[in-house]
Amino acid sequence: MSDLANQPSAHSETHLSFRTGWLRAAVMGANDGILSTASLIAGVAAGGGDRVAILLAGAAGLAAGAMSMAAGEYVSVSSQSDTERADIAREKHELRVNPEAELEELVAIYRHRGLSEGLARKVAQELTEKDALGAHLRDEIGITDLSPPRPMQAAIVSALTFAVGAAAPLIVAGFAPLSGLVWWVAAATMLALAIMGGLGAQAGGAPKLRAATRVVVWGILAMVATSAIGSLVGTTL
Repeated sequence: MSDLANQPSAHSETHLSFRTGWLRAAVMGANDGILSTASLIAGVAAGGGDRVAILLAGAAGLAAGAMSMAAGEYVSVSSQSDTERADIAREKHELRVNPEAELEELVAIYRHRGLSEGLARKVAQELTEKDALGAHLRDEIGITDLSPPRPMQAAIVSALTFAVGAAAPLIVAGFAPLSGLVWWVAAATMLALAIMGGLGAQAGGAPKLRAATRVVVWGILAMVATSAIGSLVGTTL
């Protein structure tokens, strides 16, 4: 299967799709670290916890969250990789035992995309002669070399970015006045989410303002909900 990201081009053009594997894990890890730890801190603070309890909850959330993100990403991406390997093995078998039917599948695919019968058959035959497996994986199943699953990379990136993100509200909670701690943490969280949203969008070549606004809005909703629950539980207890 050919590496599409390295194909020569008639003109200079930069594509960033090859970053989606690690970028998704990094953005998810950092945002989750910031938001979940800040929400945990806000909930404990709103419930009347002292600074020791607040910092202990935040530190526990950082450690548990980083390990959870690493394990979750590894299992998730490993499952994706297993599925792709099974599809590749199945396609190899079909090409070996029934090459004529596989050729007709390619012809039908290209006709569905708008090519005439003759051109679709010519394209299918030429691609089959050059790289039959690559053609079927790309055009029949949708597997390319642009972003192959890398479970360990996703696990490490998620854990590290979660820890870095979680450190921001935790540090603020360690130094902010206890009386206004929730507001200090909320402000730091919104700023951190906006920065991370913008950086993630920039790395992926997407609009920065829209990405930053999206994560900030959801961050506000999450912190309001957890603060309300913490205050209610604290009052009840």
